[in-house]
Amino acid sequence: MLSEFKIMSISATGLTAQRLRIDVIATNIANAETTRTETGEPYRRKIPVFSEYLVKARGRLESRGVKVVALKEDPTPFRLVYDPGHPDADEKGYVRMPNVNVLREMVDLISAQRAYEANVSSINAVKSMVGAALEIGRG
Repeated sequence: MLSEFKIMSISATGLTAQRLRIDVIATNIANAETTRTETGEPYRRKIPVFSEYLVKARGRLESRGVKVVALKEDPTPFRLVYDPGHPDADEKGYVRMPNVNVLREMVDLISAQRAYEANVSSINAVKSMVGAALEIGRG
């Protein structure tokens, strides 16, 4: 059985992971029109990669939540937009634009917000249960 503190710790890892996810989505949206980065290429969408956080306890593996294992670049191709007046346009007038789809980012943002809220609700439920248990002990 999980103790209240383990439950809160697991939820805290979820909060941390979703906060990072929200930050990455915000960065993707902010760079949706960035045609040139320090590498000379358009901005490439970033994707956080999560994994279960496992620890060995009492001779077996126990889950302690989630952890970030990598921040990868989305390998999908850049979008081509015809804009011959753009400084980054090629000889045919096409500009390579970032592979960021703002609509997709907004859907991911809503998903991350819901996951964040679910972890907050879990922590609040544990706090309520601990408070109720303490009240029983006073009586």
